[in-house]
Amino acid sequence: MEPLARQYDDVWLVIPVYNEETVIQAVVKDAMTVFPHVVCVDDGSPDGSASAIAASEAHLVRHPINLGQGAALQTGIAYARARAGARYFVTFDADGQHRVEDAAEMVELARTGAADVVLGSRFLDEDTSSVPWVKRIVLRVVAALSPAARRLKLTDAHNGLRVLTRPVADDLRITMNGMAHASQIVSYLARSDWRVAEHPVTIRYTDYSRSKGQSLVNGVNILFDLGVRQRGA
Repeated sequence: MEPLARQYDDVWLVIPVYNEETVIQAVVKDAMTVFPHVVCVDDGSPDGSASAIAASEAHLVRHPINLGQGAALQTGIAYARARAGARYFVTFDADGQHRVEDAAEMVELARTGAADVVLGSRFLDEDTSSVPWVKRIVLRVVAALSPAARRLKLTDAHNGLRVLTRPVADDLRITMNGMAHASQIVSYLARSDWRVAEHPVTIRYTDYSRSKGQSLVNGVNILFDLGVRQRGA
């Protein structure tokens, strides 16, 4: 069998980071057991996130001020695209809630050529009891209200674990700097001819990730933003 480092030598993990100094080194270490190339974009964190990343084996890119997760993803994808041999780009959260094995399975699905984009979904498995009820409600409402999500038949429109193939990464331009970038990406995919597939993933809802995750207020903000953009479309 081919060594993992060589098997995934054409894959780059892009991790947007904001105030994750207590966990980011562990997240990077776990990711690099499978993926040899990781770029962390420190989005103007006032804590020690940048120093923690610099002490890891990940590439570090810094925003001088906080611009938002969408901006950090765009910066990280642009950085990764400039690396020789990069063919697959994985967006991966910094708080430890994503599983590396899920990312690897999604990359393998993309490698088959069956999809240009693979999106993680926490709702493809029958048992969703581990998903906090607020998230279940908000995310299902977003998927139901979003014409783009319905067009793509998505079950989870706001999962941060994604795999983009090279042509998609070259074409995608994330201009929504904040959390609304997730809606923008789904809208972009719905307007495109890219083949989109979902893959079941498990989210690790630890006390830490719950404290860092999308709150009810953020969920309402996303719904509001989605509504504004749809009226403006």
